[in-house]
Amino acid sequence: MFFCPLCGYAAGMDDGQRYDRATAALEPPFAIVDLAALRANAADLVRRAAGKPIRVASKSVRSRPLLERILAMDGFRGVMAYTLPEALWLAANGFTDILVAYPTADRHALAALAGDARAAGRVTVTIDSPAHLDYVEAAVSGVHPRAELRLCLDIDAAYVALGRRIGALRSPVREPHEAADLAAAVAKRPGFRLVGLLAYEAQIAGVGDAPPANAARARLIRIMQTLSARELVLRRGRVVNAVRRHADLEFVNGGGTGSVDLTTREKAVTELAAGSGLFHPRLFDFYRRFTGRPAAMFALPVVRRPAPAR
Repeated sequence: MFFCPLCGYAAGMDDGQRYDRATAALEPPFAIVDLAALRANAADLVRRAAGKPIRVASKSVRSRPLLERILAMDGFRGVMAYTLPEALWLAANGFTDILVAYPTADRHALAALAGDARAAGRVTVTIDSPAHLDYVEAAVSGVHPRAELRLCLDIDAAYVALGRRIGALRSPVREPHEAADLAAAVAKRPGFRLVGLLAYEAQIAGVGDAPPANAARARLIRIMQTLSARELVLRRGRVVNAVRRHADLEFVNGGGTGSVDLTTREKAVTELAAGSGLFHPRLFDFYRRFTGRPAAMFALPVVRRPAPAR
């Protein structure tokens, strides 16, 4: 029995037979990726992106050969890396446009980045506060010669209403003036260049709007997501305009698999992000706007049956 590691999806009979034939000589445990399903999911993401490039989230696609295959497809450009050490490894292995999507406190990796002009030209590091900017500067202060570091601002994209927030608490920077102040702080420091802005709306991209057997919850989710999208399109646009007064931004990244078709409509957003949707875990079965094919599975050996029905 083949099983999707991300979602609990068991392969159908036809697929299961096909996978069994392809792996007959292998001993479990092992994992497989159905490249036809992966390509179909990728094509659907590109269709939904409607012309804007998609940056591939490597935290979901943990395979360099797969990243290379995906980036060779039309519509994909750049990697959204999970950690700075990973980004350095990717840069050393031919990847040229890498955004570290999470602020890093890895002093050794920061020093290595600052000491490698080739990597520094390929990797962008995310910051989320003046204190973090100070930390990064201190971490690279002893590096000579020191390459200029490319920076991206992480912006809070959660929805706040009636004193409650819905969404990931990713950054303390939320309002246009806060983003502008941080951008101005970067502009005043030699050795740093602000090139990007990141705002991920987890409450839309990662929350299915069609949960099974729960019509009331589905209605609440859809209302929340509609209100959140309306608020965010205005605020994100104002944030971008405020930051552009201090920096010549190369990219503004937003969205995820669940919101690609919505986020691409925003003029302020220049690129989108997606990762796990390429494998289509069970989470994405609960969206109304798109469907996909499970593409990543693993097989485990059955070592015993403790009861006839198990």
